[in-house]
Amino acid sequence: MLISLGPQAFIAPAPVLLVGTYDAEGRPNVMTAAWGGLCCSQPPCLSIALRRSTWTCRALQQRKAFTVSIPGRQMVGHADFAGLVSGRHEDKFRTLGLTPRTGEHVDAPYIEECPVVLELLLRHALELGSHVLFVGEIMDLKVRKDCLTPEGLPDPVRIDALAFVPMVKEYYGMGEFLARASAVGKTMKHEGRYPREVLKDE
Repeated sequence: MLISLGPQAFIAPAPVLLVGTYDAEGRPNVMTAAWGGLCCSQPPCLSIALRRSTWTCRALQQRKAFTVSIPGRQMVGHADFAGLVSGRHEDKFRTLGLTPRTGEHVDAPYIEECPVVLELLLRHALELGSHVLFVGEIMDLKVRKDCLTPEGLPDPVRIDALAFVPMVKEYYGMGEFLARASAVGKTMKHEGRYPREVLKDE
């Protein structure tokens, strides 16, 4: 039996995204965000939602660019701290001992120590309520060499990305492999045969 908890900002898991920006004075800053995810395939786009009161929100609006660094399990303390302290008052890169690198394609810094980095140009901004939704076009994906499969694809086990669970406010690591997409679904029984376009009509 499902128990109603009312309207809540909840999905599990949520990603842990370290958003990199330069402020008006050119200082690198990083902030942790969990409200975000892929939102388009062509062009490849990712969205993040930030409180309008944050230093990062202002910087992103001014620079029209940002990065998203994806931390591994060993960076859980770094990720939590980056969401607790404002870049207005603290150089979080220095405090955390992280290395800011300038994006090759956008005017924003990323974290060298993270296994995955996305460089994004701001394409859309939507005022929602407490948050502003930013949609960035992915201009480049960088993955650390030791986190690639032999085929040159991102290896989720080696990346070991963090996940966040809202409401209970807890971090989790990457879980075990379960099944391959576009394969396990074919093992389910269904009556009759459907045209390919019907199967893809989600």
